[in-house]
Amino acid sequence: MFDQHLPIHPTAYARGIPPHFPLGDTDPDHPFALTLSRRAPADLMSGRAAPLVLARFATLAEAMQGAIGHAEGIDPGAAPQLLAILDRDDRLVLAGAASDHAFAWCHPVTSAAEARGVVTEASQLRAQAGRTAAWGEPDLARRLRHRAELLDARLVDPLWRAFAARVLQVAA
Repeated sequence: MFDQHLPIHPTAYARGIPPHFPLGDTDPDHPFALTLSRRAPADLMSGRAAPLVLARFATLAEAMQGAIGHAEGIDPGAAPQLLAILDRDDRLVLAGAASDHAFAWCHPVTSAAEARGVVTEASQLRAQAGRTAAWGEPDLARRLRHRAELLDARLVDPLWRAFAARVLQVAA
């Protein structure tokens, strides 16, 4: 059940135009897409909550470099952004959080059992965020939802799990 393609759960992001990507382009033949999640209420209600493709890249290394370049263009006070790299079939290859001129990759789960644990923990955090928001603590609720989204970002497609883990080892 958990070894099937799982959608990216986007995060909130600062409004405005994303930074320009000199390395990437919009060539649909390139297999890797760097995406920015959209979860603003207006996007959800209009059906535009699908990730925004920032750029397309010929290689995973170029896409990773594009994500780091995007992080360098973020204003220091802006909300963290969840970026994801998708393959041409919209499978999650890698994801991470960009904020304050830094980028942190989310390490992929290694098994279906670990994926189930991540899904359970993320669901619990979202439930806690809902209760926290009802208690009048919107900042804490936002942080809890962001933490849940970071957990979801670990749900790399099973096809890419081992490769993504190895890429992160080499990059470290």
